[in-house]
Amino acid sequence: MTVRIAVIVEGATEAGFKPALLRFLEGRLRSGQTPRLRFIPSDGRIPKGEALKRDVSLLLKRHDAVIALTDVYAGPPPHDFQTAAEAKMKMHGWVGAGPRFFPHAAQHDFEAWLLPYWPRIQRLAGSDRKPPPAAPETVNHERPPARLLAEIFRTGRNKRSYSKVRDGKEILKDQDLTVAAAACPELKAFLNTILSLSGGEPL
Repeated sequence: MTVRIAVIVEGATEAGFKPALLRFLEGRLRSGQTPRLRFIPSDGRIPKGEALKRDVSLLLKRHDAVIALTDVYAGPPPHDFQTAAEAKMKMHGWVGAGPRFFPHAAQHDFEAWLLPYWPRIQRLAGSDRKPPPAAPETVNHERPPARLLAEIFRTGRNKRSYSKVRDGKEILKDQDLTVAAAACPELKAFLNTILSLSGGEPL
């Protein structure tokens, strides 16, 4: 039976990740194992407290599992979380114990998972800029990955604004998600949850 998974995300950027995710899953799962994924954008921030608990409860009536995927850097201050571990702990506390809810976090924002594809970013932006020296998920609050990508696109030879939805999809087009998973432990954990729920082997 096909597993039905609802994925609560912060906005359209993360929802745009779905095509790349499905390609990845289809390449690692047997025929019939690929889950039915429903991405649910939350207009900027994942619900908190009782609101998240209510949403998860409602979704579990029609889905086999619910994943909540939040940025650690989530909008302007005050920030909801300081680390991915704290984000996952708080979401678990809000929703309560249950085997079908899986909290995950992109540290510090979703664009960290795009940074491993730096040559692709350079081509799209028309930039020769070197990649940040730190691991993608350690690019921090003071200069989060989304801001870094905006700077590269603005100052590159193509002189255009970075679009989270358009360029996020384009960066990931035909790319191997295992490349990013190898550099981003939180992405690897997210992918492994979906693989395990679908009956596949984790990375």
